[in-house]
Amino acid sequence: MSSQLIAFIILAYFIVLLAISHFTSRKASNAAFFLGNKQSPWYVVAFGMIGASLSGVTFISVPGWVGSSQFSYMQIVLGYLVGYFVIANVLMPLYYRLNLTSIYTYLEQRFGYYAYKTGALFFLLSRIIGASFRLFLVASVLQITIFNNWNIPFFVTVGITIFLIWLYTFRGGIKTIIWTDSLQTFFMLTSVGLSVYFISQALGFDFTEMVSSIKNSELSKTFFFDDWRDKRFFFKEFFSGAFIAIVMTGLDQDMMQKNLSCRNIQEAKKNMYWFSIILVPVNLLFMSLGVLLFIFAERTGISIPSQTDDLFPLIATGGYLSIAIGISFILGLIAAAYSSADSALTALTTSFTVDILNTKHKDEISLRKTRILVHVFVSIILGIVIMVFKAINNENVISAIFRVAGYTYGPLLGLYAFGLFTKYKVKDKLIPLIAILSPVICYFLSLYSKELLNGYQFGFELLILNGLITFVGLYLVRIRKY
Repeated sequence: MSSQLIAFIILAYFIVLLAISHFTSRKASNAAFFLGNKQSPWYVVAFGMIGASLSGVTFISVPGWVGSSQFSYMQIVLGYLVGYFVIANVLMPLYYRLNLTSIYTYLEQRFGYYAYKTGALFFLLSRIIGASFRLFLVASVLQITIFNNWNIPFFVTVGITIFLIWLYTFRGGIKTIIWTDSLQTFFMLTSVGLSVYFISQALGFDFTEMVSSIKNSELSKTFFFDDWRDKRFFFKEFFSGAFIAIVMTGLDQDMMQKNLSCRNIQEAKKNMYWFSIILVPVNLLFMSLGVLLFIFAERTGISIPSQTDDLFPLIATGGYLSIAIGISFILGLIAAAYSSADSALTALTTSFTVDILNTKHKDEISLRKTRILVHVFVSIILGIVIMVFKAINNENVISAIFRVAGYTYGPLLGLYAFGLFTKYKVKDKLIPLIAILSPVICYFLSLYSKELLNGYQFGFELLILNGLITFVGLYLVRIRKY
């Protein structure tokens, strides 16, 4: 594919996003930016959350994971269903009852000032690293496919990428995001569906043969009950999936902000139920594409890249298939990346404005000015962090940084669990220390688990342990019942 064609596709795509932004952000107030005036249709939110819960990393990586982990990821996806049920029936009723804009306000009401700031800062840290990492990958793809050919430096690519996101989000915020996310979810799912279709056609499969080939492949093994020490052991991944859903959706301002924009708790619950149901076949489609990619590579003699994440981009844009799959891949990648990045930028702006700057007493005009400045500030921070990733340019170091950001959800899990399931007050000033020590302890346990635990390897269940350590730490500094 030529760089001119890719640039044209991206430009056309953003023109559509800007048009949506124009119509959805007219006369938008601060309430519209933060919570969409609580008028968002639940079915639009549910569909858009599919794209927001996935990302450019997922779009590329899930098909590649099939080579090393088979269909074991479905065990985690099934666990998600339990987590989403808890969110719909425990967390969302709480948020609606307290009429929250930022979900971390609950921590202030339950524990105090330091708990509130700790929760907000941990979210900001993890989301800034996560969003920057995802945008770094997309900016790198754009650099290789377009801007290198035009001798445009990487920092300009990053600037253009972030500016385009800022441009269609700075006025409408969540009111715009729920509609752009729906469009981007459509493009992403269409891209994956077309990729499955074109690769099946290239392999000479009709629908029945495609299903049979995927089912009979050794890569489609889904359930693992044999070795409890294996990272893929069913119960480890299933319960990890439940807790991952709780923390990365239910305790995440980014995802909850969309749910809180629904008209009422009944519609928010509908949104969560339908979103969780749709997510299962969507992930199954991604993994089925992975099997087809490996079958196609084997039959055509394509060498499997050392990083299997590269297999989908290699086949889609390498001239092995029609140009249509290349176009759909670029559209899907951009849609998946920006559907998570734009909502992250909006959520970071909301959390920093509400939680850090304490703007609840400002009038509408002052709040709007502050919000716009924060939106610019957060955009600049994302750009700086992306350039840091580029300067490091070491995959192992970047992966470690990204993994550290994942640890930050454990303290949030412990804080909310202790708040919801006990009646104790705690020494509020000690909460930041507990929240820092918990992921540090988990990191060293993960590092030396083979030596300390007779060959045991931690997987995603480390999140549960992280939350448990925080919970125990809070219990040790409890004061009294209330």
